[in-house]
Amino acid sequence: MTAIECRGLCVTLRGQRLLDDISLSVPAGQIAVLTGPSGSGKTTLLRTLNRLLDRDQVEVSGTLRLQVGGRTLAPYDQSTDPVWLRRRVGMVFQTPHLLPGSIADNLLLPLRLVRAGSRAALAGRMEEALRAAHVWDEVAGRLHAPAASLSGGQQQRLCLARALALEPDILLLDEPTASLDPASTVAVEQSLKALRGQTTLLLVSHDEAQAARLADLRVHLQGGRLA
Repeated sequence: MTAIECRGLCVTLRGQRLLDDISLSVPAGQIAVLTGPSGSGKTTLLRTLNRLLDRDQVEVSGTLRLQVGGRTLAPYDQSTDPVWLRRRVGMVFQTPHLLPGSIADNLLLPLRLVRAGSRAALAGRMEEALRAAHVWDEVAGRLHAPAASLSGGQQQRLCLARALALEPDILLLDEPTASLDPASTVAVEQSLKALRGQTTLLLVSHDEAQAARLADLRVHLQGGRLA
């Protein structure tokens, strides 16, 4: 099954062509790594997939289909609910985006929005996600401490745990290890490898060695086009 399919995808924002004639297919459960120089369109492609680009300002043409939540949808169709879409297509940014509050709040607040369940059930799902992100052992004894008190590497793994807690079908990652130390990078890569076969991953990386370690499929962009 194909999780992400683009055919002749073009994206124009305020008169500027950002992506031009992109055609690719990412099978479900595989890890695709996007490479290319800065400004080549990698982040734009990620933002297009979960509709972070303003629909009123961007022109999207060609074919873009995602297989999520048991159905096929086009992110920029008028009938597509962007809130629902972003629950099924998660995103981890290069810089950690924390919610105000504690470590636990960063997972429990979004979980309460999308899942019914007892406090114990939600706490269990929080622990599962933190373990999957290889950060549980470092935060288990201080879940009520401010999330901002964590190190940069721990904050990024917390953001990864928050995304995983919602069990997305597709996870987009924009250079998630770019500012991390080697130990944190290894921990994040271990988490991503463990998702192979369960979640479709599209990862932006400037690290050729990382791409070689992780990629089932490599996609290189140059000037908004496939190279």
